[in-house]
Amino acid sequence: MSSIVLLFDLDGTLVRTGGAGGRALARAFDTHFGRPDAPGRVDVRGNTDGAILAEALSYVGAEPSDATVSAVLSTYLDALADEVARAPGYVVLPGVYGLLSALSALPFVHLGLGTGNVERGARIKLERGGLATHFGFGGYGDDASDRAALVAAGLARGASRAGPESRRVVIGDTPRDVHAARANGAEVLAVATGGHPLDELHGCAPDFTAASLEDPGVYEFLTRRDGASAAGRATTR
Repeated sequence: MSSIVLLFDLDGTLVRTGGAGGRALARAFDTHFGRPDAPGRVDVRGNTDGAILAEALSYVGAEPSDATVSAVLSTYLDALADEVARAPGYVVLPGVYGLLSALSALPFVHLGLGTGNVERGARIKLERGGLATHFGFGGYGDDASDRAALVAAGLARGASRAGPESRRVVIGDTPRDVHAARANGAEVLAVATGGHPLDELHGCAPDFTAASLEDPGVYEFLTRRDGASAAGRATTR
């Protein structure tokens, strides 16, 4: 029986930060350009830090050079730590604690992240909820601005732990998560706890959809080890 690599998205899948990320970006763009409004024009759902910054920079007429992106990102991350720590709307989403605890107890399951956040930002968002210790590897916005590429990086790190024949599943809350998983030949579970409704996610043809990670079918799907393809088999909720 094969090992399993599970790559979880973060925002909208594991936690909601109560707008902390948006406020931190606004602070960073206010500091550097006097334009706190610019990041609010970007659709951040399923997006990556690099792509978000590049688009927001275009709205202020700044070139996304390495130096500029690095300076804005550093300011953003400092602001993010402050905003997440005091965000009244920060929540760990339904079912997450129980699911991660159950999965972490299985020696054949390897838990990673597949998130557009840079690694430091991901850790900031996870640590407030006590979730960071569940994830030993991941694919991050540091790896690529393209979501499929960062998912590829996370899956490769997972395979180095679990073996090349491991089952690979991406878990996320947006169509971009589904497309990134498919681009890498991975299975995908779509959960409707972010900004996309269940019907929209189901239309992207993931292997499994669920209203939340509380659905008991989620655990059953993620831990299946029969080696068969999930396509057309998994229950859709």
